[in-house]
Amino acid sequence: MRARRIDFIILAGLLAILGLFLLLPIWYSVHGALHDSKGWTLFHILDVFRDPQLRLGLWNALAIGLLTTLIAAIVSIPMAMVSARCAFAGKGFLNALLLAPLILPPFVGAIGIEAIIGRTGSLNAILMNIGAISAPIDFLLDGGFVFIILLQGLHLYPILYLNLLASLANIDPGLEEAARNVGAGPWRRFTRITLPMLRPGFFAGATIVFVWSFTELGTPLMFGFRTVTSVQIFDGLKEIETSRQPYALTVVMFVVATSIYLIGRSTLGRSLATTSTKASVGRVETPLGWKGSIGAWALLGGIAFIACLPHIGVVLSAFSVSGSWYQTILPQAWTFANFAHALQHPLAAGAIRNSLFLAGFAVLLDLILGVAAARILVRTKLPLRWLLDVMVMLPIAVPGLVLAFGFVSMSLEWPFAATAPSWLGWMQMILPTSWWMWFSQAPLASWGNIVGAEPNPFPFLIIAYAIRRLPYVVRSTVAGLEQTPVDLEEAAASVGAKPGRILRKIVVPLVAANMIAGGLLAFSLSMLEVSDSLLLAQREADFPVTKAIYTLFDRLGDGPAIASAMGTWAMLLLAATMMAASSVLGKRLGAVFRG
Repeated sequence: MRARRIDFIILAGLLAILGLFLLLPIWYSVHGALHDSKGWTLFHILDVFRDPQLRLGLWNALAIGLLTTLIAAIVSIPMAMVSARCAFAGKGFLNALLLAPLILPPFVGAIGIEAIIGRTGSLNAILMNIGAISAPIDFLLDGGFVFIILLQGLHLYPILYLNLLASLANIDPGLEEAARNVGAGPWRRFTRITLPMLRPGFFAGATIVFVWSFTELGTPLMFGFRTVTSVQIFDGLKEIETSRQPYALTVVMFVVATSIYLIGRSTLGRSLATTSTKASVGRVETPLGWKGSIGAWALLGGIAFIACLPHIGVVLSAFSVSGSWYQTILPQAWTFANFAHALQHPLAAGAIRNSLFLAGFAVLLDLILGVAAARILVRTKLPLRWLLDVMVMLPIAVPGLVLAFGFVSMSLEWPFAATAPSWLGWMQMILPTSWWMWFSQAPLASWGNIVGAEPNPFPFLIIAYAIRRLPYVVRSTVAGLEQTPVDLEEAAASVGAKPGRILRKIVVPLVAANMIAGGLLAFSLSMLEVSDSLLLAQREADFPVTKAIYTLFDRLGDGPAIASAMGTWAMLLLAATMMAASSVLGKRLGAVFRG
């Protein structure tokens, strides 16, 4: 009974923390959009749809999100079918290569794309050298809208690919065999058996791809494409204290993303009622001959190569001497100095220190909260356990840009700014005058400030990183707990061990590898977080790595080369953490990227 009481207290504490740092920031954005000096109003929301530029920005964001998801689906479905059902030489290497796009944030990949297919890039140089063209072609189409979609689609397809692989592994081959026995052809079996059973896995990955690309901020900024809602919100930070427009844009983006998520969940995401998707027997992979193997390599390897072009461009830029890669196929002068500068440049070095501190602290919070949440979800039957599950996974569905803007809104309210709300006026009657003056006049102003004269965004950045990456730690830990027997914990409890001792001595050691895998993913993704970093860090001394890369890329001279070198270091970090996580989680790696 005592253990159940402790579990309930932990559950209540977790819900309170998530309510305070997940739901409250969103509420501040909603309040800012729907309430002004005249009271509650829809004027600012409606004004978004009346303004032609804002309306165009929303249509562009929707187009980017939907087309990116479509590209990811077109690429992922055939690859998943081949990878899950065929055996051929080099399959393991190709499967690893197909995940390579995840190790480079798309906004950093924009540097590589610019170097390869920009006006002065490699592709134009090749075409001019062979006489195919006489003048450079603008392949980026004056703003890069098409390439924003292509770049994000090729970056995000692994998320959908991993989910489809997991779904294919759970389809009972006996169902397809039964369909074959009654004369159903390959296409009919695919459309009537396989495709419907892929629906939950498809939704799980497609949700993340859509929300990510719909709200992506860094990639449009790097291409200079500003007529999109995410960039309009970013630009609106300059007038956030005097205008309700940024709030309204944020709420519209949140409502659109949430609505599409719910519509998808009610259609694509609902499980089949009449069939089971759990395989009762293992599938025997079809061995491919040499012709089939060449075809598999052409499909999987070709897509992997195209998806890795941004990586190649970033690495080549990092090794090139500033100004030596201009209208040439490859850089004309090479150097390792950029990598040293990426660690020594005042802005870069400070950003790396900031990101290490912020990501490290965020992961520490995630491990504490994640283990507690995973244990509640797997080992208890508490009444509100379902609510915790929803709250913990909500950051995957909530756009990072919306949450980041919510923290900006939160920083402008009491206790970080302004005066105490009127409903706290009763405390003036019981507090000494000096205490009340301190309490009522933004007591936490020095602890958290984003747009003030002396900003201190670190508390908000740590919390934002932790909330955004908490699902990865929880899902990784849940996977470990589900694979470990509860008998040891019950045996310890039967001899009088307290819950805290059971957690330290039994639970944590048993799931340590999963905790490390989730923590590594959370750390590397926090190091390369884009939306939170771009919105919450306004002063160079506070810049994380991604904000420093964005700033350096726009600087003349060696700025782009140093930004590329920082991107290359980031790739190495993410590659190492993805390999470590994959070695622990195996095929369950896709579960941490599920909406």
